Amino acid sequence: MIPAAPTPLQQDEPRRWQALWRDAVRDPRQLLAMLGLDTLADGLSEAAVDQFPLRVPRGFVARMRHDDPLDPLLRQVLPVLDEERIVPGFALDAVGDTAARSGHGVIRKYNGRALLIATGSCAVNCRYCFRRHYPYAEDTAAVGGWREAVAGIAADPSVHEVILSGGDPLSLADHKLAELTDALRGIPHIRRLRIHSRLPIVLPERVDAGLLAWLRSLPWPLAVVVHANHANEFDASVDAALAALRDAGATLLNQAVLLRGVNDSVEALADLCERGHAAGVLPYYLHQLDRVAGAAHFEIDDGTALALHAALSARLPGYLVPRLVREIPGQPGKTLLALAQGGMPVTG
Repeated sequence: MIPAAPTPLQQDEPRRWQALWRDAVRDPRQLLAMLGLDTLADGLSEAAVDQFPLRVPRGFVARMRHDDPLDPLLRQVLPVLDEERIVPGFALDAVGDTAARSGHGVIRKYNGRALLIATGSCAVNCRYCFRRHYPYAEDTAAVGGWREAVAGIAADPSVHEVILSGGDPLSLADHKLAELTDALRGIPHIRRLRIHSRLPIVLPERVDAGLLAWLRSLPWPLAVVVHANHANEFDASVDAALAALRDAGATLLNQAVLLRGVNDSVEALADLCERGHAAGVLPYYLHQLDRVAGAAHFEIDDGTALALHAALSARLPGYLVPRLVREIPGQPGKTLLALAQGGMPVTG
């Protein structure tokens, strides 16, 4: 009998995910060559690579369509000349993170929640990332063994939920994650833990026995918010990783970004919602693009976004339709987009 391929929980090496991380594709021309798309090299931006390097795991590359310049997964990671355009309204800090800093590596925007910039590392560099210009080198919560971040949360009894973000918090080793959560255990007003991570999608091997043991040890209800923008990002390895996270007690939600050339059709959005649900993930948010410098070529106007969302709502049951939102600096929560009477878009 031919043995089955290793799943995220059956690995040939204890730290297989770290080896796969190190083996990520970092050369845009190599990526294009792997896909038979060498002719696209003239459209690459060296300036964009210098500012925000390419990084994409080979397993994610394997899900891209060969010889397809319009592949929706490729578009999310390929640094192109469009990123060099200076577009009014697109800024380095698109969502007001700087103004919301509260202690080292802590962002406080919304009542009852504290977000920790756990690390600046990601397994994949998405070209529309709203933190692509964030000063991670000077502001991560892990500096000093989490002491300042944990002390700030402990001193504020209004904080009921801690959100691990980044970068990608699951890029940290298990012992670093445990170090943080061990420090948080003694804070009585924490009721929930949330983890925002793209790794279960782009590097599902990260969901290994050590990570699952850490998750099972946590004393709080746990939500893991993954990030997939297209149905093609799911495969059997992702399904296995997500099933393991559910078995460890996590509620799984997906947040997506509405992106021109990636998922800006009713069919693509419906496929994403249904494929995610088949893998045990409920749609959570569909974000309008955060207007970060370098990402203007991904933007969809509000009118089109609202029409797509209305068509999606007519096509799928309500529990499969994510909320269409925008993040506006200074607002007390995500801003829902809706249609006013007469068909004009409003937020509220």
